[in-house]
Amino acid sequence: AVFLHSVILFKTLNNPHPDMVAGHSLGEFSALVANNTLHFEEALKIVSIRAKAMQLACEVNPSGMAAILALDDAKVEEICASITDEIVVAANYNCPGQIVISGSKKAIEEACELMKAAGAKRALILPVGGAFHSPLMEPAKEDLTIAIEGADFNIPSCPVYQNVVARAITDPDEIKINLIQQLTAPVKWTQSVLTMIADGATHFTEVGPGKVLQGLVLKINKEVKVDGDSL
Repeated sequence: AVFLHSVILFKTLNNPHPDMVAGHSLGEFSALVANNTLHFEEALKIVSIRAKAMQLACEVNPSGMAAILALDDAKVEEICASITDEIVVAANYNCPGQIVISGSKKAIEEACELMKAAGAKRALILPVGGAFHSPLMEPAKEDLTIAIEGADFNIPSCPVYQNVVARAITDPDEIKINLIQQLTAPVKWTQSVLTMIADGATHFTEVGPGKVLQGLVLKINKEVKVDGDSL
């Protein structure tokens, strides 16, 4: 629903010709429709297969995610690495002072207690069904790989700043690889936005439900202009 919503809104924009695009997690697929890498029908098919594969991966192990507020990235990573009996990793670098961790339920609970003891303002377990962007999503890669390899990827009309690498990508084969890796790798949103700004971005338009990304961008750099198109 989020993918469909975002694409429809993009189509309603006046003069929708971005200089660069990015999407947060699932949003990367609507970004790839926006820059003509994927046709809508191809992207919708991949998104559907991805969702089903991720749901199956969620059913293998009890897992989840938690938001960690006001703790340095390095400290979050250090605490995650200190838990060795089960998997927990930094999964979303949303903005300075806001990281989402992902892993087994037991490891998430342990990590949250350690984060609070280390000075985190909050360590909030999120109401999600699985450990997205973590090694626990590995079982979903096979079906997603088949779907992506079977789709037609075009030369993009502008660069996409992909979550996995946080830099401009224009090669369709590299885009495919990064989409597959995104299942088990962190969303480097802070790094992506900083790279876009370094590459000349001054105005960010969020296309999709809500204003969450606008807020994150301003927390990353309050000098840029942000707006949105949402319903």
